[in-house]
Amino acid sequence: MLVPIANDPRDYAWGSTTLLAELEGREPSGRPEAEVWFGDHPGSPARVVGGRSLDEWLAEEGRAAGAPARLPYLLKLLAAASALSIQAHPTIAQAQEGFAREDEAGIPVDAAHRTYRDLNHKPELIVAVSDEFVAMAGLRDVAATRRLLMALGDAAAPLEAALAAADPSTGLRAALTWALSGATSDDLDALLGAVQAARSEEFAAELDNARQLIADHPGDPGIVVALLMNLATLRRGEGLFVDAGVLHAYVRGLGVEIMAASDNVLRGGLTPKHIDVDELLSIVDTAPGPARVVRPRPDGEGIGRYDVPVADFALTTAEVRGNAVEVPLSGTALVVATEGDVTVAGGSGDAVPLRPGHAVLVAPDERAVVLHGTGRVFLAEPGR
Repeated sequence: MLVPIANDPRDYAWGSTTLLAELEGREPSGRPEAEVWFGDHPGSPARVVGGRSLDEWLAEEGRAAGAPARLPYLLKLLAAASALSIQAHPTIAQAQEGFAREDEAGIPVDAAHRTYRDLNHKPELIVAVSDEFVAMAGLRDVAATRRLLMALGDAAAPLEAALAAADPSTGLRAALTWALSGATSDDLDALLGAVQAARSEEFAAELDNARQLIADHPGDPGIVVALLMNLATLRRGEGLFVDAGVLHAYVRGLGVEIMAASDNVLRGGLTPKHIDVDELLSIVDTAPGPARVVRPRPDGEGIGRYDVPVADFALTTAEVRGNAVEVPLSGTALVVATEGDVTVAGGSGDAVPLRPGHAVLVAPDERAVVLHGTGRVFLAEPGR
């Protein structure tokens, strides 16, 4: 069974006014359009033909086609014109412990200062659809960060001192603590002023990024956190995997994002929303290392699979250039088109044409789909 689904863009302030409209071949709305959610997450469930939400359809009709009551993943189109909040997500064990603790404290699940809204983790994979997709992810090697701080002069001395621990992970934890709760307003003003004036050939992109963050979020301590993070530029088709505890923030570009179905977010700056510094520091992974870039592994003509170390989801890309492409599936799948005109056909005889930005649910009674036309799609399914 193939079930066309649709949703309206969410108008978060960081969203692009053009990227989703250009993808879909329509006039811009004039508003920021940040994300389109293709899934049954209660925050913004997709709709099926006739107007029912996807969670309603799964409850009422999905079981007959073998679908679960809830999808274990959420698929999105994400269009960023400016940086999202810096954030990290807990492990399953941390989520369960934190959820129980906040429940016991009587904090409503929908309260603005609530951190744990469910019992799940939230690993993520984002794949660039635009020519470039810029993100910050993970904490940079300390030796490299010290070279960056040299370009900031004396204003960086307190941050340098925090990084001085023999163990890099300990030093980075101390630096995050200083940035988010230890720096005085004078310290912060001096450091951000030094960023505005700094020049470095090695870290030109990082300083340009920090200056844009200063323009968008003046005085925000998250800018100091950003100075400690890897800046990664994905090319079209490249992915970035973010596991539990990894600090990250998407900066600009259009991507396909898939994640475990969860709303547990601990923020670390670049946002007016609630920041629980102590809780963030209790779950954040401060081991330095490069951003985890994932490239598709060829798996048949026109098919590439993104290998990730989680069981919640799998993501596949498929390119069609005239000849039919068959893609085997392992459960309830969502297919979203990002290029051209592609028809998705199932073994039952159903066929759904997809234009860029449009999606279809494939129920488990279809063991595979056959793609016709010319273009590209992404297929989300449970982990293999």
